[in-house]
Amino acid sequence: MPQSKRMKALQAKVDPGRTYTLSEATAFVKENATAKFDETIELAFFLGVDPRHAEQMVRGAVSLPHGTGKKIRIVVFCKQDAQQAAAREAGADEVGAEELVKRVQEGWTDFDAAVASPDMMGQIGRLGKILGPRGLMPSPKAGTVTQNVGQAVEEIKKGRIEFRVDKNANIHVPVGKASFGVEQIQENATAIIEAIVKAKPSACKGTYLKTCAMSSTMGPGFKLDPAVLTAQHRGGA
Repeated sequence: MPQSKRMKALQAKVDPGRTYTLSEATAFVKENATAKFDETIELAFFLGVDPRHAEQMVRGAVSLPHGTGKKIRIVVFCKQDAQQAAAREAGADEVGAEELVKRVQEGWTDFDAAVASPDMMGQIGRLGKILGPRGLMPSPKAGTVTQNVGQAVEEIKKGRIEFRVDKNANIHVPVGKASFGVEQIQENATAIIEAIVKAKPSACKGTYLKTCAMSSTMGPGFKLDPAVLTAQHRGGA
């Protein structure tokens, strides 16, 4: 599909031969998010892992200091009355047990996140082919399989997001919206980069963070230096 004049003009502003600092990329991405809607700002990573091996799977969750700017629709699978009440009070959009599982089995997936109590996982396992490809499968590692379903809903509503490497070793994570301030976008991006760097599997040998770029929905991408990001955010990893 041919590029529009707008995209060609935006691409012309990007130097393909250089990498940008996080502060530079954030400022440029925001400046070039000129579509007629509030574009999503995203980080894209390419990792030096082989997701076909379980010990090299990269998955986790991170709380964004300024949220995603998106209204998150959350479903909660749980049986106990107290848990269901806590989930609704925390702002869950749909709460249920067997009947909710059946609804999803029949094809309903109009939600952005799913939380489950541990005693529901036997039934939810049957939804793997539906929820898995959409990145919606509850997981203990991501904190979405828990007895405290109300707290999990609150954290997601406040900006807690999951990340997971795909079969091609890529991770795409929203950083916020173009309407956010530069500092808000940069602080969210910093939290994400740090979480992904720290999630490096011990089985991963060689270069872990191979490429990283920031872009908006309709804007060009700005490459970050993966070696610099790794050094800055290695922390305790």
